[in-house]
Amino acid sequence: LKSRSKKVSTNEEVAQVGTISANGEREIGEMIARAMEKVGNEGVITVEEAKGIETELDVVEGMQFDRGYISPYFVTNAEKMQAELENPYVLFFEKKLSGLQAMLPVLETVVQSGRPLLIIAEDVEGEALATLVVNKLRGGLKIAAVKAPGFGDRRKAMLEDMAILTGGQVVSEDLGIKLENVTLDMLGTAKKVTITKDETTIVDGAGQRSDIEARIAQIKAQIEETSSDYDREKLQERLAKLAGGVAVIRVGGSTEIEVKERKDRVDDAMHATRAAVEEGVIAGGGVALLYATKALEGLKPENDDQRVGVDIVRKALTAPVKQIAENAGVDGAVISGKLLESNDFNYGYDAQKGVYADMVKSGIIDPVKVVRSALQDAASVASLLITTEAMVAELPKKDAPMPGGGGGMGGMGGMDF
Repeated sequence: LKSRSKKVSTNEEVAQVGTISANGEREIGEMIARAMEKVGNEGVITVEEAKGIETELDVVEGMQFDRGYISPYFVTNAEKMQAELENPYVLFFEKKLSGLQAMLPVLETVVQSGRPLLIIAEDVEGEALATLVVNKLRGGLKIAAVKAPGFGDRRKAMLEDMAILTGGQVVSEDLGIKLENVTLDMLGTAKKVTITKDETTIVDGAGQRSDIEARIAQIKAQIEETSSDYDREKLQERLAKLAGGVAVIRVGGSTEIEVKERKDRVDDAMHATRAAVEEGVIAGGGVALLYATKALEGLKPENDDQRVGVDIVRKALTAPVKQIAENAGVDGAVISGKLLESNDFNYGYDAQKGVYADMVKSGIIDPVKVVRSALQDAASVASLLITTEAMVAELPKKDAPMPGGGGGMGGMGGMDF
């Protein structure tokens, strides 16, 4: 399957995969293609329910995390209730900030530069928070403070990510950096930072591209090594925040049921599209699996058991084409037999039009990863069941007998109805 894959390179091909996975809805396929074009193949694409009937795509550039301003007094745009910092310095501190005495030297340098300052720390509290708010209100310092996202080691890792993205350093005693020794060149910078009550967006950080790519490679290696689904999900979120922006597809509809059904289709289409970009596509309609049976012809089973095993796999590989044909009202065995006479691995049966065609040119394609994973997982489960000597299952519940009818009619007392 991998050797016959075709790389997905154009927006049109991405849209085709998305459309097929969304049960033929072209609008969904094109929207996913636009989202991937905006945020990149590794970028975050989230799917939400819209408040109206329209389905919309909203793209947020830069890194976004789910922590807002610590105090509403940091707001600079009262109408939108958000803090907007243009060309700010960014200080990353891994501990709680309770007093400002240690960071007075760097604060004075920032004030002299005339640029805003964003502090991202575990927390900012007490005297430190009060002093920052007073200075902000007096107009002497353009400043905002937010809590660092995540917890424990993940918080440290995300601070590192943000520092690399903005070209700064994390102020950490583990690294031998103390707050009183921080200089201006240790601070990160960005083109713009927008902070709302719930989230912070850093746009166009000034980090070196080579450093960012090295960090991306490091996170990818961690994704490969981890065995925890939760850790893998969090690592992928970090990767996406570094590699691209965030795209939000808001799915609309006339009723709640319609919205939920469309949202599920968008989710399916999005995952299929990612898989297609990752490993490429092959001819759809089940023909890729059908032609894979030709790889079994050269096998020489050593005994009857192996021969039966090969026959089972061969039968399974032909099943999708036969089922699709039968769903279209034609004989599956005839269709699969005719296709196997061909040496063109893209030649298949277009069940919608009822004709034989080049599946790839007709836009009937499947992601290699989806087809490959389905085959591998099915084989794995089947072999597990075959070699299992015992299974644990719940006993089926026996329905209680219906109660007998009461003697309500004269002369028919006790009769069951």
